[in-house]
Amino acid sequence: VQLQASGGGLVQPGGSLRLSCVAPGFTLDDNTIGWFRQAPGKEREAVSCASRDGRWLYYEDSAKGRFTISKDSARKTIYLQMNNLKPEDTAVYVCAAEPTGRHRCPAGGPPGVWGQGTQVTVSS
Repeated sequence: VQLQASGGGLVQPGGSLRLSCVAPGFTLDDNTIGWFRQAPGKEREAVSCASRDGRWLYYEDSAKGRFTISKDSARKTIYLQMNNLKPEDTAVYVCAAEPTGRHRCPAGGPPGVWGQGTQVTVSS
């Protein structure tokens, strides 16, 4: 099972994008979900995560107030709404899901599943 991320692209500073991640075969309500990003020459970092019950949310400091993570369980889709984008948001964004009830971001490796990335470029 793989996750399919989409929605990236080239956007000017101050613009918005909504990333989508389709999780076929997943019951999202059984999973903690997350979005991660990796910029050239930098380590992968968690951008935003949510516990499966929605009671715990995590946002990286620079994403607070600008990004919103959400899910549509019926559509088996995870979203990341990104507003007021900045050049430093430029990275490959990857979605992940892990069948755990713990209040933390998906960890690397099984049983978590990670998707292919989508490129976000913020530039004028």
